[in-house]
Amino acid sequence: MDVTPRYLGAGSFLSRRDPRVLLLVPVLYLVAVAGIDDLRAVLLCTAVALVYYRAAGIPWRGVRANWVFMLTITTILVVVNSILTSAETRVDGNAEVLFTAPITHTAITWTTLSYASTILVRYISLAMVGFPVAFNIAPSDLGVAFARLGLSQRLAYGVDLTFRFLPSTWASLHETVDAQRIRGYEHSRSRNPVKKLLALRPVVIPLTVNALMDAEDTVNAMDLRGFGGRHRTWMRELAFDRIDRLILAGFAAMAAVMVTAKILGLTGTVWVP
Repeated sequence: MDVTPRYLGAGSFLSRRDPRVLLLVPVLYLVAVAGIDDLRAVLLCTAVALVYYRAAGIPWRGVRANWVFMLTITTILVVVNSILTSAETRVDGNAEVLFTAPITHTAITWTTLSYASTILVRYISLAMVGFPVAFNIAPSDLGVAFARLGLSQRLAYGVDLTFRFLPSTWASLHETVDAQRIRGYEHSRSRNPVKKLLALRPVVIPLTVNALMDAEDTVNAMDLRGFGGRHRTWMRELAFDRIDRLILAGFAAMAAVMVTAKILGLTGTVWVP
């Protein structure tokens, strides 16, 4: 596989950190924000996530499509699950009804909107701490980072190859489309996503065959090098420095505070402005 994930954050503050930090921070952040229904607490965590994301140095033009896709899907899910279909579970009997949702005829109150905003902001903040995993870890460091976290060498290298699979398949798709164009086949130029998807039907078989051939070549190359025969050693040495420990300690402290607040009932109810 000669195609690797995009390393967009090279040279940034987070790219100079131990890659295990970038893998552990999303876990700690998820523990912190999970189950919090108070919008104010989620916004406080989001401010921390924003500072963390800014430290990644990921250029906007490189991830604009990713953000558009994530925000679109997330907004649809929040509107459907938190407003249109589940709004009645968040309606206070004494709350003033702002309007009635079309089709489902559910009553929308400030409680409903606050709860939906909490879910949306939570998803966005999770994306902020998750994007550096994809764009700030050097592709060659993925395997060793997972191995140093205690995963078996087979699982660590399997995760490494998984991160490389999608961009490799995407490159193979473009090569197949270009090869078909050279032979006189023109793909649909419509902006309709459904038509564009249907136009890719002639590409499915060659793309699948190429993916299977690439996977077989990778397996054969690993077998020839004796992978899995004995414990693997890694050329890359990882060690936490003082800044790495401070970052992990900060997110661990935030997770502990938020979990404690949740247990005490301080963030378990929906905040209504």
